[in-house]
Amino acid sequence: CVVLDVQAACPDATVTQELLKEGFHRDLLVKVELSLVGEDAGGCAVAVRTRLPPGIYVDPYELESLQQHNLTKAVLIPDVIDVEAPEYLATDLLVLLYMEPDPWCSHCFRATLPVHGRYHRPAEERGEALVVLKSPEVLVCCCDNRLSTMCWKPAEVEAPCSGRTNSPCQWYSVTHKPAYEESILRVPVGLRQHTSFVCVVTLLATVLCSSLILAALCKYGCFS
Repeated sequence: CVVLDVQAACPDATVTQELLKEGFHRDLLVKVELSLVGEDAGGCAVAVRTRLPPGIYVDPYELESLQQHNLTKAVLIPDVIDVEAPEYLATDLLVLLYMEPDPWCSHCFRATLPVHGRYHRPAEERGEALVVLKSPEVLVCCCDNRLSTMCWKPAEVEAPCSGRTNSPCQWYSVTHKPAYEESILRVPVGLRQHTSFVCVVTLLATVLCSSLILAALCKYGCFS
Protein backbone atom coordinates (compact mmCIF):
# COMPACT_ATOMS: atom_id res chain seq x y z
CA CYS A 1 0.00 0.00 0.00
CA VAL A 2 0.94 3.63 -0.35
CA VAL A 3 1.48 4.71 3.26
CA LEU A 4 0.37 8.13 4.50
CA ASP A 5 2.39 9.07 7.61
CA VAL A 6 -0.04 11.78 8.63
CA GLN A 7 -3.04 12.32 10.85
CA ALA A 8 -6.17 12.86 8.79
CA ALA A 9 -9.77 13.63 9.69
CA CYS A 10 -11.99 14.77 6.84
CA PRO A 11 -9.58 14.91 3.94
CA ASP A 12 -10.15 16.53 0.62
CA ALA A 13 -7.96 16.53 -2.45
CA THR A 14 -6.90 18.64 -5.39
CA VAL A 15 -6.65 16.81 -8.70
CA THR A 16 -4.88 17.80 -11.90
CA GLN A 17 -4.55 15.80 -15.09
CA GLU A 18 -2.45 16.59 -18.14
CA LEU A 19 -2.07 15.01 -21.56
CA LEU A 20 1.58 14.73 -22.57
CA LYS A 21 3.06 14.26 -26.07
CA GLU A 22 1.23 14.89 -29.37
CA GLY A 23 -0.85 12.94 -31.87
CA PHE A 24 -2.65 9.65 -31.27
CA HIS A 25 -0.28 8.23 -28.65
CA ARG A 26 -0.26 10.20 -25.40
CA ASP A 27 0.51 9.91 -21.70
CA LEU A 28 -2.16 10.89 -19.18
CA LEU A 29 -0.42 12.37 -16.12
CA VAL A 30 -2.63 12.52 -13.01
CA LYS A 31 -1.60 14.31 -9.80
CA VAL A 32 -3.41 14.24 -6.45
CA GLU A 33 -2.64 16.46 -3.48
CA LEU A 34 -4.32 15.39 -0.24
CA SER A 35 -5.29 17.70 2.59
CA LEU A 36 -5.31 15.53 5.73
CA VAL A 37 -5.87 16.83 9.23
CA GLY A 38 -6.74 14.94 12.41
CA GLU A 39 -7.39 11.19 11.93
CA ASP A 40 -4.87 8.39 11.58
CA ALA A 41 -4.75 7.26 7.94
CA GLY A 42 -1.60 5.18 8.06
CA GLY A 43 -1.51 2.14 5.79
CA CYS A 44 -3.79 3.65 3.12
CA ALA A 45 -3.54 3.44 -0.64
CA VAL A 46 -4.53 6.21 -3.06
CA ALA A 47 -6.03 5.73 -6.51
CA VAL A 48 -8.14 7.60 -9.03
CA ARG A 49 -11.09 6.22 -10.95
CA THR A 50 -11.60 7.79 -14.37
CA ARG A 51 -13.97 7.05 -17.23
CA LEU A 52 -12.40 7.26 -20.67
CA PRO A 53 -14.86 8.12 -23.49
CA PRO A 54 -15.01 6.01 -26.69
CA GLY A 55 -12.53 8.30 -28.47
CA ILE A 56 -9.62 7.18 -26.30
CA TYR A 57 -8.44 3.83 -24.95
CA VAL A 58 -5.72 2.01 -23.01
CA ASP A 59 -3.85 -0.81 -24.75
CA PRO A 60 -4.11 -3.77 -22.31
CA TYR A 61 -0.98 -5.44 -23.74
CA GLU A 62 1.07 -2.28 -23.29
CA LEU A 63 -0.31 -1.86 -19.78
CA GLU A 64 0.56 -5.47 -18.90
CA SER A 65 4.15 -4.90 -20.04
CA LEU A 66 4.43 -1.72 -17.96
CA GLN A 67 3.02 -3.47 -14.90
CA GLN A 68 5.52 -6.31 -15.24
CA HIS A 69 8.28 -3.70 -14.98
CA ASN A 70 6.52 -1.92 -12.07
CA LEU A 71 6.18 1.26 -14.11
CA THR A 72 2.46 1.65 -13.51
CA LYS A 73 -0.49 -0.24 -12.04
CA ALA A 74 -4.09 0.00 -13.18
CA VAL A 75 -7.28 -2.05 -13.44
CA LEU A 76 -9.31 -1.85 -16.66
CA ILE A 77 -13.08 -2.39 -16.79
CA PRO A 78 -13.76 -4.15 -19.10
CA ASP A 79 -10.37 -5.87 -19.33
CA VAL A 80 -11.00 -7.01 -22.94
CA ILE A 81 -10.58 -4.07 -25.31
CA ASP A 82 -10.81 -3.92 -29.10
CA VAL A 83 -7.82 -1.71 -29.88
CA GLU A 84 -8.71 -1.62 -33.60
CA ALA A 85 -12.28 -0.35 -33.20
CA PRO A 86 -13.00 3.20 -34.40
CA GLU A 87 -14.50 5.76 -32.04
CA TYR A 88 -18.07 5.29 -33.30
CA LEU A 89 -17.99 1.51 -32.57
CA ALA A 90 -16.20 1.69 -29.20
CA THR A 91 -17.59 2.06 -25.67
CA ASP A 92 -16.49 3.84 -22.50
CA LEU A 93 -13.62 2.40 -20.47
CA LEU A 94 -13.39 2.60 -16.69
CA VAL A 95 -9.85 2.77 -15.27
CA LEU A 96 -8.71 2.44 -11.67
CA LEU A 97 -5.22 3.95 -11.60
CA TYR A 98 -3.04 3.40 -8.54
CA MET A 99 -1.01 6.42 -7.42
CA GLU A 100 2.58 6.58 -6.22
CA PRO A 101 4.04 9.12 -3.74
CA ASP A 102 5.53 12.22 -5.29
CA PRO A 103 9.14 12.55 -4.03
CA TRP A 104 8.91 16.35 -4.24
CA CYS A 105 5.72 16.72 -2.17
CA SER A 106 4.92 14.86 1.07
CA HIS A 107 1.13 14.93 0.56
CA CYS A 108 1.18 14.46 -3.21
CA PHE A 109 0.73 11.41 -5.43
CA ARG A 110 1.06 10.92 -9.16
CA ALA A 111 0.72 8.30 -11.88
CA THR A 112 1.08 8.16 -15.65
CA LEU A 113 -1.15 6.11 -17.93
CA PRO A 114 -0.45 5.59 -21.67
CA VAL A 115 -3.57 6.32 -23.73
CA HIS A 116 -4.30 6.23 -27.45
CA GLY A 117 -6.75 8.13 -29.61
CA ARG A 118 -9.13 6.16 -31.82
CA TYR A 119 -9.91 6.88 -35.45
CA HIS A 120 -12.97 9.08 -35.90
CA ARG A 121 -15.36 9.61 -38.80
CA PRO A 122 -14.19 12.20 -41.37
CA ALA A 123 -15.17 15.76 -40.47
CA GLU A 124 -16.86 18.37 -42.64
CA GLU A 125 -14.58 21.32 -41.89
CA ARG A 126 -12.20 20.93 -38.94
CA GLY A 127 -9.33 18.45 -39.27
CA GLU A 128 -9.59 17.32 -35.67
CA ALA A 129 -12.02 15.74 -33.23
CA LEU A 130 -12.27 16.73 -29.58
CA VAL A 131 -12.26 14.04 -26.89
CA VAL A 132 -13.23 15.38 -23.45
CA LEU A 133 -11.76 13.78 -20.32
CA LYS A 134 -13.66 14.55 -17.12
CA SER A 135 -11.89 15.01 -13.80
CA PRO A 136 -11.31 11.63 -12.09
CA GLU A 137 -12.68 10.45 -8.74
CA VAL A 138 -10.16 10.21 -5.87
CA LEU A 139 -10.27 6.98 -3.85
CA VAL A 140 -8.57 5.93 -0.62
CA CYS A 141 -8.35 2.35 0.62
CA CYS A 142 -7.23 1.62 4.17
CA CYS A 143 -6.68 -2.11 4.48
CA ASP A 144 -5.81 -2.07 8.18
CA ASN A 145 -7.75 0.88 9.61
CA ARG A 146 -11.41 1.74 10.03
CA LEU A 147 -12.19 5.20 8.78
CA SER A 148 -14.88 7.47 10.11
CA THR A 149 -18.04 7.24 8.02
CA MET A 150 -18.67 10.88 8.94
CA CYS A 151 -15.87 11.88 6.59
CA TRP A 152 -15.54 9.06 4.08
CA LYS A 153 -18.08 7.86 1.56
CA PRO A 154 -17.83 4.15 0.64
CA ALA A 155 -17.20 3.61 -3.07
CA GLU A 156 -18.40 0.62 -5.08
CA VAL A 157 -15.00 -0.59 -6.23
CA GLU A 158 -14.02 -4.25 -6.18
CA ALA A 159 -10.25 -4.11 -6.47
CA PRO A 160 -7.33 -4.79 -4.12
CA CYS A 161 -5.70 -1.95 -2.21
CA SER A 162 -2.33 -2.71 -3.76
CA GLY A 163 -0.30 -5.30 -5.60
CA ARG A 164 0.48 -7.12 -2.33
CA THR A 165 -2.83 -8.98 -2.29
CA ASN A 166 -5.61 -9.88 -4.70
CA SER A 167 -8.28 -9.67 -2.00
CA PRO A 168 -10.66 -6.70 -2.49
CA CYS A 169 -10.93 -4.19 0.33
CA GLN A 170 -13.14 -1.21 1.03
CA TRP A 171 -12.40 1.93 -0.99
CA TYR A 172 -13.67 5.35 0.07
CA SER A 173 -14.39 8.33 -2.14
CA VAL A 174 -12.62 11.53 -1.12
CA THR A 175 -14.11 14.96 -1.72
CA HIS A 176 -11.94 16.69 -4.27
CA LYS A 177 -11.70 19.86 -6.29
CA PRO A 178 -10.27 19.56 -9.80
CA ALA A 179 -7.79 22.16 -10.96
CA TYR A 180 -9.62 21.88 -14.29
CA GLU A 181 -13.06 20.34 -14.74
CA GLU A 182 -11.98 18.58 -17.93
CA SER A 183 -9.08 18.00 -20.29
CA ILE A 184 -9.39 17.90 -24.07
CA LEU A 185 -7.59 15.54 -26.42
CA ARG A 186 -7.43 16.78 -30.02
CA VAL A 187 -7.39 13.83 -32.43
CA PRO A 188 -6.47 14.41 -36.11
CA VAL A 189 -9.24 13.33 -38.55
CA GLY A 190 -9.68 13.37 -42.30
CA LEU A 191 -11.99 15.71 -44.23
CA ARG A 192 -14.99 14.45 -46.18
CA GLN A 193 -14.04 16.43 -49.29
CA HIS A 194 -10.84 14.39 -49.52
CA THR A 195 -12.69 11.05 -49.67
CA SER A 196 -12.54 10.64 -53.46
CA PHE A 197 -8.86 11.56 -53.62
CA VAL A 198 -7.96 9.14 -50.81
CA CYS A 199 -9.93 6.31 -52.46
CA VAL A 200 -8.22 6.84 -55.84
CA VAL A 201 -4.73 7.01 -54.32
CA THR A 202 -5.42 3.91 -52.19
CA LEU A 203 -6.67 1.97 -55.23
CA LEU A 204 -3.66 2.97 -57.34
CA ALA A 205 -1.24 2.06 -54.54
CA THR A 206 -2.95 -1.33 -54.12
CA VAL A 207 -2.79 -2.08 -57.86
CA LEU A 208 0.87 -1.01 -58.06
CA CYS A 209 1.97 -3.07 -55.05
CA SER A 210 0.01 -6.11 -56.24
CA SER A 211 1.62 -5.82 -59.69
CA LEU A 212 5.11 -5.62 -58.20
CA ILE A 213 4.47 -8.69 -56.03
CA LEU A 214 3.07 -10.62 -59.00
CA ALA A 215 6.03 -9.65 -61.21
CA ALA A 216 8.52 -10.72 -58.53
CA LEU A 217 6.66 -13.99 -58.08
CA CYS A 218 6.73 -14.73 -61.82
CA LYS A 219 10.43 -13.85 -62.07
CA TYR A 220 11.82 -15.53 -58.99
CA GLY A 221 9.14 -18.04 -58.10
CA CYS A 222 9.73 -21.75 -58.30
CA PHE A 223 6.89 -23.54 -60.08
CA SER A 224 6.84 -27.30 -60.46
